[in-house]
Amino acid sequence: MFVQGMMFSHVMFGVLGILCAVALFTDTLNACESNLERIKKLSMAVAVFLVLSYLIGGYWYVVFYGAERDIIKAGQWAWAHAFFMEVKEHVFFVPLMLGIYAPIVAYRNDVCRDAGARKLLLTISALTVLFGLFMEGAGGIISKGLSIGLMGR
Repeated sequence: MFVQGMMFSHVMFGVLGILCAVALFTDTLNACESNLERIKKLSMAVAVFLVLSYLIGGYWYVVFYGAERDIIKAGQWAWAHAFFMEVKEHVFFVPLMLGIYAPIVAYRNDVCRDAGARKLLLTISALTVLFGLFMEGAGGIISKGLSIGLMGR
């Protein structure tokens, strides 16, 4: 039960980070004085949710993934680990760093008046969404690889 709760919270915080990044993108597109505080809060929420997701996912990976990896690699979807987990292992820092950078840009710049800062925050939030969606999809494929590996036992 503990492992399932960890995986659920890992995914939930990742999805919340993606959703906040979508809201951040939308608000930044329409940046003005009336939504500047919300932009700052959303950027901080993106950072917090992604950091929580990565801390929980990292702990799970170190403690529990080894046994699951063996099941996936012995099953019919061994490619779920061979490709998707390997890619996740090399790409996971990108959305994490983007998420942490978002509040730095939002709090240190006036995205209402500075077109360059606004464009940077739009780019950060868009890339966070795209990388986040990839990570979520890859996680789903890896999870399915585990299910198929367990069915073959």
